[in-house]
Formats: sequence, C-alpha cells, structure tokens
Amino acid sequence: MHGHEQGGSGAELVFLIPAAAAAAAYWAGALSSRSRGWPVHRALLFTAGVVAVLATVLNPLAAQSHEDFAVLAVAHVLAGMLGPLLLVLSRPVSLALRTLDVVPARRLAGVLRSRPLRVLTFPLTAAVLNVGGMVVMFRTGVFAAMQASMPVHWLVTFHLAAAGYLYTAVLVGRDPMPHRVGFGFRAAVLIGATASHNILTKTLYAQPPPGVPQAAGEAGAMILYYGGGAVELAVVVLLCRQWYVSTRPRGSAASPQYHSRQYHQ
Repeated sequence: MHGHEQGGSGAELVFLIPAAAAAAAYWAGALSSRSRGWPVHRALLFTAGVVAVLATVLNPLAAQSHEDFAVLAVAHVLAGMLGPLLLVLSRPVSLALRTLDVVPARRLAGVLRSRPLRVLTFPLTAAVLNVGGMVVMFRTGVFAAMQASMPVHWLVTFHLAAAGYLYTAVLVGRDPMPHRVGFGFRAAVLIGATASHNILTKTLYAQPPPGVPQAAGEAGAMILYYGGGAVELAVVVLLCRQWYVSTRPRGSAASPQYHSRQYHQ
C-alpha cells in the first residue's frame, strides 16, 4: 500500500468544524428546556459516534490507513459500523423534533414522510447500500483511488458512515421512520447482510486487495471479521430485545409505554 500526501496536508482539519457544530447543537438541544430531561448518556453516545467517524479522516489514523491495511480495517469498523451504531442510539432525529422551532420541525417531518426516504429506509435498500459499499470499496478500483486521492478517501468515508447509519437506523433505530417493516423481515435482512459481510472478510483474508501484502491482508481481514462481528452482535441483541418487548402482553408494565416512547423520546 502507498500513501498520498505523506503526513497529510492539514486540509482534513476542516472536518473539525461540522463535527464540533453537530456535537454542540446536540448538547444544546439535550440541555434545553424543550428536551424535558433528555438523558445525558445519549449526548455522550452522539459525541462518541462523531469522534469515532471523525478520527478516521484525521491524522494519524487517516495517514496510517494508507500504509497499513490493518489500520484501514480499524478505520472501516469505526466509520462504517461502530460510529453509526452510537449515533443511532443517541436518537438525533427525535431530539431535533423536540427542540426545533415549529417551521423547521415541520420541514423535518415532511422529509421523514417523503418518498425518497421511504425507499432509502426499506431494509433491503439500506442493506445493499451498506454491504454493497464495502464490496465496491475493497473489490474495485475505488480501493486504489482512495489510496491515491485524499478527496476520494473522504467520499468513501462519508458513504461508509451514511450507509452504516441508515442500515443501523432501519434495523434497530427508534427515531421516527417513514415506515417500519416487521421484526421478522428486519431479522432476515440482518442475517443476510451479516453473512455477506463475513463472506467478504473471508475472501479478503484469502486474497487481499491489489498492492496489499498477504500478511497485512490477513490481519486486516481478522479485524474486519471480529471487530465488525462485535458490532453486528450488538445490533442482533438490540433487535432481539426490541422484538421481545414488542411481544409482551399489553398489561405488562413496559409494553404500551415502549411503543409511545419509541417515537417521542
């Protein structure tokens, strides 16, 4: 593997601005009177998610990911899997709907009901964007392009984070969605996507991308398999827990409140 612009040009520091703005906006909303005691742990989850994604486009991780496939694998898990999960658990859309003024809140609600978002939030669409993006990244010329060009690296990272967020939100998110398919269908999509991810990592172990030494490819594939597997296991647990709660008798303490809190907290 070869790096581009050794040591970095410093241009990537521009991403600190939107990241800091997003975290500040979330904390401001969480601490505002409109949020009515929004749990602080969600603000911490949001901050951690932003940091996880941001770290992959800043040095030293960004520069090292162009020299070491194992580091690139770590960056992939952070930007495409762990970071999105943390962001989904923070429920940013629900917080925005609580704290925004009437007009922007209505506009956001309109976006949530839009046809394009209905298509994007269909589980199969989200899974294809997520897993398909990984296949394109590792098994096409995109891999060499992102190693040679910082802007391409940024674009790939953006796709990983956005597709990872969408996929995770569709499966286990509790923010408002245009529609919710049944737990059985979501579970089937999760199983299929997880299997596809595991197959990809095993092929990377056997045949790393061009220019990646075999030993480095094996190390990176192991990180993708076990590190990604840990995040996938967390998603499985969350989905199973939500499914279990949804089937509890109506007279149980948490069942009715669960459905109301799901879209209003």
